Amino acid sequence: MTTQPLERQLLEDADQRALRYLDGTDCRRVFPSQAAIEALRGFDEPMPQEGRPANEVLRQLDELGSPATTASNGPRYFGFVIGATLPAAAAAERLLLAWDQCASSFDNSPAAHRIEQVAARWVLETLGLPRQCAVGFGTSATACTLAALSAARRSLLARQGWDFDADGLIGAPEIRVVVSETTHITVKKALRILGFGMRRLIVAPTDAQGRVDASRLPELDARTILCLQAGEVNTGEFDPFAELMPRAKAAGAWVHVDGAFGLWVRASSSSALAADVEQADSWTTDGHKWLNTPYDGAMAICRHADAMASAMNSDAAYATASRDAQKNLTLEFSRRARGIPIWAALAALGRDGLRSMIDRHLRQAAELAAGLRAAGFEVLNRPVLNQVLVRATSDAHTVAIREAAQRSGEVWFGPTLWQGRPAFRLSLSSWRTTDADVQQLVSLLAALRQASASPAS
Repeated sequence: MTTQPLERQLLEDADQRALRYLDGTDCRRVFPSQAAIEALRGFDEPMPQEGRPANEVLRQLDELGSPATTASNGPRYFGFVIGATLPAAAAAERLLLAWDQCASSFDNSPAAHRIEQVAARWVLETLGLPRQCAVGFGTSATACTLAALSAARRSLLARQGWDFDADGLIGAPEIRVVVSETTHITVKKALRILGFGMRRLIVAPTDAQGRVDASRLPELDARTILCLQAGEVNTGEFDPFAELMPRAKAAGAWVHVDGAFGLWVRASSSSALAADVEQADSWTTDGHKWLNTPYDGAMAICRHADAMASAMNSDAAYATASRDAQKNLTLEFSRRARGIPIWAALAALGRDGLRSMIDRHLRQAAELAAGLRAAGFEVLNRPVLNQVLVRATSDAHTVAIREAAQRSGEVWFGPTLWQGRPAFRLSLSSWRTTDADVQQLVSLLAALRQASASPAS
């Protein structure tokens, strides 16, 4: 059976509209105009009683939606450590839509199962993590953190003789959680959903760069989950794994590392920044950040494969699968094959291409920091990774410059707070970002600083 003419015509129309959108990536406003945002009111209509032709639906989506998108798939988007999508990963995603696979197990999709197995192996090799690890391809770092921390708690309770699956948490030994002062909000969200009250978390003090201070690490024991970071979200710094890991192991604690973007430094020439991170028990990382894959492509990685498979198991009488079936490693039962765009990105880049891309971003971050210092800005961090944390001459001036840059449409980056005061952070993670784009950012910020008097704090 061949594709029906109307279906083919519709898909070809979608492809052409997508290509026109990509062709405008370099010249599009990085944040949409107010007029484009106001035009979104065109979607605010009652659901039609009778369906409209699919080509009209697509036209409305493109004509009203496309102008109001942020150009996060472009070269001058410096917010939230968001990478653009590599062509190979985007093409793989397009083919996956045609496949329309429920990628829960081998029985549902032999192709998805086998390709994701290879993707998992490549991820472990690329990141230098133990080869026996389980790798679950989930929707986000948040969902993957839920899976990893669920496995952690269940395992620690089992070591205490408690059957979590049968008896739940009522009456169970308490599991303590130690987090950094600068731990990411997604880790806190996962812990909150899992029932770890925020007031019961034990907070590890940090140094001036946001790293856990090993000299002030709270006491650890065999009922402790220690959450560390590979790439602090503002400074890009790494917790001192070489000091902390042996202490955690000696205490019998479980170590989880949030490596949403920083873990990818292990594939670069600066891999020493994350030395000893491989000693942890579990890790999370994203594909859509530094690997430049589409969204919904994150990974939960666990040294103890059986622990992850047992915690996430969703076998039923009508749907049993192997231990490494993705439905038994992630939160989702029915799922898309999120690991395939990750495989495509790694296959297209290769080890050398991935190293080159990350090395380029590290160099660009250092050059960006130097350029902003020369323009009179205060750079608050050591640009060891791909983050540059910046202030102007006062808090109000910092906010005014950031808002003016956003209004310009030439670039986009977001606000943050560092040590209680406003700042802005610039993230280098898009494969499309050239040295000329970085210089344009420096020139724009320097001009905005010169054009505006410093408001009072």
